[in-house]
Amino acid sequence: MRVLAIYNVDACRLGLVGDALEEAGVEVQLLRPDLGEPIPQGPEGFDGLVVLGGTQNALADDLCPWLPAVCNLMRSFGDSDRSVLGICLGSQLLAREYGGRNIVGGASELGWQKVRLTPQGKGDPIFADLPNAFPVFQIHDDTFMLPAGVGRLATAREVKNQAFRIGRAVYGIQFHFEADRKVVEMWNRQFATWLAENRPGWLERYPAEAARLGPKAEAIGLTIARNWVRTIIPTKR
Repeated sequence: MRVLAIYNVDACRLGLVGDALEEAGVEVQLLRPDLGEPIPQGPEGFDGLVVLGGTQNALADDLCPWLPAVCNLMRSFGDSDRSVLGICLGSQLLAREYGGRNIVGGASELGWQKVRLTPQGKGDPIFADLPNAFPVFQIHDDTFMLPAGVGRLATAREVKNQAFRIGRAVYGIQFHFEADRKVVEMWNRQFATWLAENRPGWLERYPAEAARLGPKAEAIGLTIARNWVRTIIPTKR
């Protein structure tokens, strides 16, 4: 099996999703449209698609002219019954492509925070074998309204729309379940100035929160990643 993984910035990487793909023997091709690499016109040659996060917002076509093509690609994978996973910015782009309204700003979350599964989410394959509520890592300022007819799979106190599914296996997940502590520590270093100015106290709180919530969140994240990998159906080539 082959999966295409789109990085919108270098800092947002596969993390635990990469671990689950490697476990399953899935070949991963990385794509960096932010560096000018061309985006495929369709899903041919791949069995699944992952679109990761980024520092952009989902409507920043002027600064990131590749975003509409990424949106179109996500739909083309979904229309061909291939598995799709959009994380953070990826979930916002997925909502955009399917008619949801993007909300830029006013939806800030940072750190390990609790999300709860909805009744629909409790029965969804991607959340199989998980408790009804669990900690996950969050870092974002934007959110989205769900596309018409699409149900919410997970929710949180501050930001209601945390996960959704379209069709068989097209998933948008706002929270960073893929981010283990190694990834979070990289973000702390790369965005230290921004964090100190915009999220005062986070860098000081981080060690205690990481020790208290990091291990459980990583176990949860790896379970979600493995569950998504199981949705991938090999295509005939």
